[in-house]
Amino acid sequence: MASPAQDLGPVLDKDGVRLTVDDAIATVTLTNPAKRNAQSPALWRTLAEAGRQLPGSVRVVVLRAEGRSFSAGLDRQMFTPEGIEGEPTFVDLARSADSELDASIAEFQEGFTWWRRSDIISIAAVQGHAIGAGFQLALACDLRVVADDVQFAMRETGLGLVPDLTGTHPLLSLVGYARALEICVTGRAVLAEESVSIGLANVAVPGDQLDATVKDLASALLAAPRDAVIETKALLRGAHGRSYDDQRAAERAAQARRLRDLAGLGE
Repeated sequence: MASPAQDLGPVLDKDGVRLTVDDAIATVTLTNPAKRNAQSPALWRTLAEAGRQLPGSVRVVVLRAEGRSFSAGLDRQMFTPEGIEGEPTFVDLARSADSELDASIAEFQEGFTWWRRSDIISIAAVQGHAIGAGFQLALACDLRVVADDVQFAMRETGLGLVPDLTGTHPLLSLVGYARALEICVTGRAVLAEESVSIGLANVAVPGDQLDATVKDLASALLAAPRDAVIETKALLRGAHGRSYDDQRAAERAAQARRLRDLAGLGE
């Protein structure tokens, strides 16, 4: 998939991640197609840095990947005894104290957490393989547009691990407990048509239409007033943890803020 033209130089470009910003739209691109955008701790740290470097003007963040695969998951070198140079091996992690191990995984997760901030809407443009960590990175976004060759799969359980890069919560919310359990434990591939039918993806399109479809969606998202979008996203994101009556109250409070703001009476 060809990279879209960029008018501005990258804000960030290292460790297989490039961040570019064009006014209200930021694009985070995975840039290691030779390794099918395999993921490493360095990549996760750079993803977290990309979130911190987003200018306040950004309203929509597009996550995309160069090459035939979105991301084939963990860099297989992490599974070798020597691991990745400069990074702890799996054995090193396992031998660390509980607090250190927890802190290490929490740091890895930081690259996956900022995509659902209320002040932005994130869209994952996913083609080819989105395996394990790649699947979880797509799940980190608010919306997913997929190419018709997409293959989502959660392979961690088959490796004796669990999905720990924030993917379990959104997966469960999107497809329900029974299907989420089956997808994770079997490690099977979820293809384009099924991903749309079960709510995992918003839409599937031919691969050569992926970038254009995401661009059109981003434009549509920018059409609504920003403050109303922020309030609406916060309402929807919080609804899962609220009772029906608590959600009604949250709606009233949000609408009061909007009415006062529109009347020029906001803070």
